Amino acid sequence: MAQRTVALPNPSGLHARPAKVFASAAAESGAKVTVSKGEREVNAASVLSILTLDCHQGDEITISVDGEDAEATLDHLVGLIEGGLGEETA
Repeated sequence: MAQRTVALPNPSGLHARPAKVFASAAAESGAKVTVSKGEREVNAASVLSILTLDCHQGDEITISVDGEDAEATLDHLVGLIEGGLGEETA
């Protein structure tokens, strides 16, 4: 299992559009991917589950990947988040 914590750079937080980008990438990976904020952990392949975390700019989330190529999948997902998940971050 691979795991990393990252701060969310999106000014509007992890709302529907970036959550969909993240969930799609998690689902396509073929690995078991979870994302957590505080004590709450959810299935990263589910947009609705991600939205229940109520993530705002600057919040730290932890991504966990279990499966084949876990490190590469984790690197990809963290890169998506750091890049804003398709949104402007500055």
